[in-house]
Amino acid sequence: MPESFALPLAAFAAVLLDRLLGEPRRWHPLVGFGALAKALESRLNRRTRLGGVIAWALAVLPWVGLAAWLRPYAPFAVDTALLYFALGARALAEHAEAIRAPLAAGDLPEARRRVGWIVSRDTAALDATGIAKAGVESVLENGNDAVFGALFWFALLGGPGALLFRLANTLDAMWGYKTERLLAFGWAAARLDDGLNWPAARLTALTYALFGRTRQALACWRAQAPGWESPNAGPVMAAGAGSLGVALGGTAIYHGREEIRPPLGEGAPPAAADIGRAMALVQRGIALWLAVLLCFGVFHA
Repeated sequence: MPESFALPLAAFAAVLLDRLLGEPRRWHPLVGFGALAKALESRLNRRTRLGGVIAWALAVLPWVGLAAWLRPYAPFAVDTALLYFALGARALAEHAEAIRAPLAAGDLPEARRRVGWIVSRDTAALDATGIAKAGVESVLENGNDAVFGALFWFALLGGPGALLFRLANTLDAMWGYKTERLLAFGWAAARLDDGLNWPAARLTALTYALFGRTRQALACWRAQAPGWESPNAGPVMAAGAGSLGVALGGTAIYHGREEIRPPLGEGAPPAAADIGRAMALVQRGIALWLAVLLCFGVFHA
């Protein structure tokens, strides 16, 4: 197999595996990685940035180094397996549908319960609009974190790149909170995830813009993204909301505190159907990215 085709074919294979199998129901590697991360945090968290840097390196670099060492022996198999591990498209679609279906049926308690599985905000008092807003925002942001970020680093560095991104993103989700305990320790995890996510997030935002109201999406990205604290979630969600023609952002409650977040997008507040529309942006984007990878392989054949 020509080397230029190996990477696109591995990407196709990994996306197909994710679509057919989804994430492992038992013995998921991230469960073990999460246990390792908790152990490192409990032992090394002295509420200093240095401790966080050391913990991040110990958690991530040995696995990425092992993947890079194994890859030359079976590049297609290693690349396929690692990208499949890093992708979460089917899981994201399942979570989105688990919110959309009860919300569309008027079962707000179940919709609140399911949206609470994938967002960090308090969901107990959310009305139908609040649930839909949280669901759309989560799908758009996780489209980058669970799909396009992994595909971007896979395109650059193969399977080890996808693994690097997934592990770094997981540590940010575990350590990147601005609580008293994690503010200093989690600084490295948050900043490294921001850096790895920066190019992928902008390509994700552009992808969302291409499959909806393109001009509006780009205008929202330019005007609204700078108002968000996250340098990557802002472009992704602003472009996605603009593409869908819905209004996101606004008030949300995190850890008992009300936060007023800048507006995102333009249009009416989202409804249940918009959760499915957001997921459709992600699915179309996957097809586009695979096509681009294949064209790259043909061009360099």
